[in-house]
Amino acid sequence: MTGRPAHAVLPSSLRLALVVIASLAALVLLVFGTTYAGDSEPGAVDARIWAVVDGVEPPWRHVAVVTDFLGEPVGAVLVVAVVVTGCLLLRRPRAAVFVVTGAGLTVGTTTLLKPVVGRTIHGDNLSYPSGHTAFLTAIALMVSLLAAGRLGLNRAVGTAFVFAAGLVAGATMGWAQVAMGSHYATDTLGGWCTALAVLPVSAWLVDRTADRLADRAPAGPPADAPADRRAGAGRQECH
Repeated sequence: MTGRPAHAVLPSSLRLALVVIASLAALVLLVFGTTYAGDSEPGAVDARIWAVVDGVEPPWRHVAVVTDFLGEPVGAVLVVAVVVTGCLLLRRPRAAVFVVTGAGLTVGTTTLLKPVVGRTIHGDNLSYPSGHTAFLTAIALMVSLLAAGRLGLNRAVGTAFVFAAGLVAGATMGWAQVAMGSHYATDTLGGWCTALAVLPVSAWLVDRTADRLADRAPAGPPADAPADRRAGAGRQECH
């Protein structure tokens, strides 16, 4: 096989930019994780943001609750199911695998990092990085990445589009988590950075695995070949 397939989940035009973003995000994740390791109190920035955002009143409180639900187990499953269904309806099975893999790896990474960092909130509740923020950011990044590839966006426009989608999703869920008192602001920043760091790797893994499986598959007649030509080829092989 020569070249990347048309339906690769990681467009080659965006690969370098996303690798740079992922590297910077991983660095920020590490720095803040080291800074707040074993801590149970808000930092100076956390305290200022919390004073403004915490305890919002209706109707914004309702918005925060609904947003938070999207990161809960039931809500997350529903979100993934909707996106996967959309991918399958568009006949993009590789994209569907990417959504499941990307969401799983992102949430799994936050789950593994929480006990390592050991930052807590409201007692013994591990808080860094925020899994809710990481999940919704990951979903936004994956959907925008698939859209950028389908639309054929160039490097500058595609990178800006994907980054903006992740930023809006991360900021929205981050606000909801702080407003409900579930996380410090820096926890949500850590969750956002987790998604930015994990998603490009997830996309690369899915593409590489799918390409290898395609290379190993036996080559058959082209799908658009006339039926009588394929039948004739079969009769010649029998003789």
